Formats: sequence, C-alpha cells, structure tokens
Amino acid sequence: MDQIEILGVPVPNAGPVFLAALAVHVAAGLVCVACGAVAALSAKGAARHLRFGRIYIFGLGVVFATMTILAVIRWRENAHLFVVGSLAFAAGLVGYHNRRRRPYLHILGMGLSYIALLTGFYIDNSKNLPIWDQLPTWSSWALPSLVGLPLIARAIKRRLHMKRMTS
Repeated sequence: MDQIEILGVPVPNAGPVFLAALAVHVAAGLVCVACGAVAALSAKGAARHLRFGRIYIFGLGVVFATMTILAVIRWRENAHLFVVGSLAFAAGLVGYHNRRRRPYLHILGMGLSYIALLTGFYIDNSKNLPIWDQLPTWSSWALPSLVGLPLIARAIKRRLHMKRMTS
C-alpha cells in the first residue's frame, strides 16, 4: 500500500474512509491528551476537574471508535493498536464509572487509560518523532508506564493521606 505525507508524516493511503477516520482520531486524541492533563492537575471535585474529565472520557470514546475503524481497514498492521486502544477505553470506563463510589479505582482507571492512550500514540508514531526515533522499540511500550505508574501511585497515596486527615 502506498503512503502519502500529511504535515511531513507518512500516512497509509488506505482510502477516504481511513483518512477521514484518521483526521477525527488525531483531533480526538489531542483533545484527550490536553483535557486528561488538565483534569489530572486540577483539584479533585472542582468544576474544572469534572468538566475536563467528562471531555476526556467522551474524547476517549471517539478515539476508540475511530481506532476501531482504522484497525478494521488495516487489521494486520493495526491489531496491536486495537488491543491497546480497547484497554485504554475499558480502563477509562472503569475509572469514570467509579468516580463517586471508589475514588482509588477512579484514579487507577483514568490514569491507566491515559497511559494506554500515550502508549498507543508512541507505538504508532515514535519512528516519526525526534528523540523517540533514536530509542529502542520497547521504549514506546514501556516509557509511558514507567513515568505514569509512579504518578498514579502518588495520587492514590495522596488520596489515602487526605482521607486519613479528614477521618
């Protein structure tokens, strides 16, 4: 299959449906990265946290839907990304569903979904990114977790500490 270049990035020329889904996928992914970061850095329970968290989970649903279309069109090349995307969406749903009842599951689910979102991005795009293109392939799979998991553990620890302070 031939490739085309969009903004200097090689993209498979898999037809108009693929390209349309890819455009929406990229836009939704950017929304997720930005809104997920804002929600994570906002005070928990604050209006900003709630608003950006809702936008994040909605955007993650769009990323999942478009990723499914991309994977179906190019299954052999994208099956692994479908698995990563499915895990991201499932973790996000678990996190969103537990936002009130089980705050630790909320933090864990949303955090893992963000890690998986970034992992999928790096797996697919590291070869076109400065610095990342010099790293071994395994780093695209591992680095988001190596950075993100300690941050999730820290957030859960802080939540436990705050709970003890108010009890």
